Amino acid sequence: MSWSHLTEAGTAEPSTTEVCPDCVAIGNPDWVHLRACLTCGHVGCCDSSPYQHATKHFEQSGHPVMRSVQPGESWRWCFVDEEIG
Repeated sequence: MSWSHLTEAGTAEPSTTEVCPDCVAIGNPDWVHLRACLTCGHVGCCDSSPYQHATKHFEQSGHPVMRSVQPGESWRWCFVDEEIG
């Protein structure tokens, strides 16, 4: 198992910490938690949200690691290795 994606992840700052921009764009107010891409800073909603924009961002961009944007949380998730760190 390779952890290189987690250890080599970028440090991009989240584009926002308040909303899921993709949900706002489609008029959906029902996101649950926010996740930020460590490659580009794109923020998307988590997989518990109806549209799962964080996962869709990975599927479209290939950017492997995201982090929680929730206050008090510092974990990261690698989509490629399916590992938390």
